Amino acid sequence: MNNLKNLRGTVDLLPNQLIKWQNVEKIVLEQLSRASIKEIRTPILEMTELFIRGIGEGTDVVSKEMYTFLDRGERSCTLRPEGTASVVRALIQNGMSSNPLQKLWYMGPMFRYERPQAGRQRQFHQLGVEFVGYESVRSDVEIIALAWDILGKLGIKELNLEINTLGDQDDRLKFQKSFLGWLEKNKNSLDLDSQNRINKNPLRILDSKNIQTKKILANAPRLFNFLSEKSQKRYSELKNQLDSLKIPYLENHNLVRGLDYYNHTAFEITSGALGSQATVCGGGRYDDLIKQMGGANTPAIGFAIGLERLILLAGKELEVPRNTDIYIINQGLIAETLAIDLSRKLRNYDLLVELDSSGSSFSKQFKKANKLKSKSIIVIGDDEAAKKEFIIRLFDKSSDGNKEEVISFENNTKLENWLNNNLLLK
Repeated sequence: MNNLKNLRGTVDLLPNQLIKWQNVEKIVLEQLSRASIKEIRTPILEMTELFIRGIGEGTDVVSKEMYTFLDRGERSCTLRPEGTASVVRALIQNGMSSNPLQKLWYMGPMFRYERPQAGRQRQFHQLGVEFVGYESVRSDVEIIALAWDILGKLGIKELNLEINTLGDQDDRLKFQKSFLGWLEKNKNSLDLDSQNRINKNPLRILDSKNIQTKKILANAPRLFNFLSEKSQKRYSELKNQLDSLKIPYLENHNLVRGLDYYNHTAFEITSGALGSQATVCGGGRYDDLIKQMGGANTPAIGFAIGLERLILLAGKELEVPRNTDIYIINQGLIAETLAIDLSRKLRNYDLLVELDSSGSSFSKQFKKANKLKSKSIIVIGDDEAAKKEFIIRLFDKSSDGNKEEVISFENNTKLENWLNNNLLLK
């Protein structure tokens, strides 16, 4: 029992680490709120069938990576490996799939049994955005721009946007027939994983990371050459609008993403600062998924961002905690009670208030306030407590303003004036 540890692929996020997490999340949520996108929360645990139908049985996620088990009712359950399928299930179950034009976001833990590495754990955290009911190219451009701007707002450098079109269902069927014929002829030259995908998920072979297979694929049929005129026009319009917004992009016709439900637009945003695991954001259009899972025929597009990778890439300045506004130094039984009451009042002004509850000497409490770089301090000792007063002053003696005041606990006006002059309006 003395050797209990967390499971491989899971990590403890400690208070000092969470400062950066919270700052990143705050910026992200501000951007989403400004774009009028609403939050949705779904269970971490779902029926396994949801992901088999929603993601695709031939995908690596379903066949190799899911945490699946039987519960006490002998039902097959899975810890969610991604968020889109759960959102779609929630929309259908709650009668919302027939209500078009919804912009939703979610954030929370996901689970995949993968080899842990920098920025990728078996329990990881994901931000997802889904535009449901939107069919036009404009919605594709808007959601790509939203992802691009979120990453830019976080100060992430060396960003690259890659785009592709997967066409519609008819385009892919025509391509797949030709591609399967080519795969059978070249099967023995492919890596083992790609050989195993031929009868399960052949399109996924296009996204192989195996160097030898990538060389061979250079001579394979291209999906782009099987696109209908309508699909080609849609893709051209996407590129034109991205050009208008001055969002740079690269075309990658082997970009197919890892899930079965995508059609038309697929995109990834990578960062050169991440090395081989460069993908920060990935997404695409999934017009058939909601109908496939039992809902109304509803177009949709979305993206997901792994928060662990965001944390690795976000600027150092986001690691800096907010300084304490007021540190309350107190000593004595009556003073301690008054200090608690005052701390509650001060927090209503949206101030970061640290109440010293150590009972140590004034000198030690002053040192702690100095260590925390507190902007100001309040002192309540036996003398102040007897007079129902406290001393408030700026801790930095070089600061401008009314450096010190003696204020009665009953005089709220004098307290507010001091706060406005020295903290709130600074």
